[in-house]
Amino acid sequence: MNIASKLTALLMLTAAISALAATKTVTLAVPSMTCPVCPITVKKALDSVSGVSKVDVSFAKKEAVVTFDDAKTSVSALTKATANAGYPSTLEGKVK
Repeated sequence: MNIASKLTALLMLTAAISALAATKTVTLAVPSMTCPVCPITVKKALDSVSGVSKVDVSFAKKEAVVTFDDAKTSVSALTKATANAGYPSTLEGKVK
């Protein structure tokens, strides 16, 4: 197999793997946020999870909306991150 054929095969494999990964968005309920500063800690914890691309935390709603690459992380890893930061969370609704 020549180099061009190997490169083509590698590119096709990479495209196939990328197609399997998908960006997902979830809403996590974080009821233990009791002050306006709490969302900063929750956001930092979620941003530190590999694969997370966007985090919006609302103190008023006591929730975090997280967009992530499901090939790199999971809802379980997200809830573990908030729990480790002192703010246990649960999945609200469905993964989108």
